[in-house]
Amino acid sequence: MAVSPGGQPPSAGEAKGPASTARGERQSMAETSIMPGSLTRAELSEAVHREIGLSRAESSTLVEQVLDTVTEALVAGENVKISSFGSFVLRSKGLRIGRNPKTGVEVPIEPRTVLTFRPSQLLRQAINS
Repeated sequence: MAVSPGGQPPSAGEAKGPASTARGERQSMAETSIMPGSLTRAELSEAVHREIGLSRAESSTLVEQVLDTVTEALVAGENVKISSFGSFVLRSKGLRIGRNPKTGVEVPIEPRTVLTFRPSQLLRQAINS
């Protein structure tokens, strides 16, 4: 368990890893070269709460509604484009023949739909700068 400078265990709002500052705020990717892990729904809700000023419950509901809308569109077969962020693109892959690498036996790979993400040019530049 981490111990704060005063010898006490950290409270819920204190730093918990490389993605946090001393006040528990998430650093931007430009501020750290270490990949901090995954951004969670709770962190998104907290960011909405902090930036916009909605209550935590309203922020959580808003994040869930946005994610539900994106999910519904993808399930319905629609591509989702978010300006200055990127596009979620559905691609249909047809039947093809694969090979078991261990035995060399050919096996059919069934048709399926795959989801890909294509970042916008702005997002690519932000990641690479």
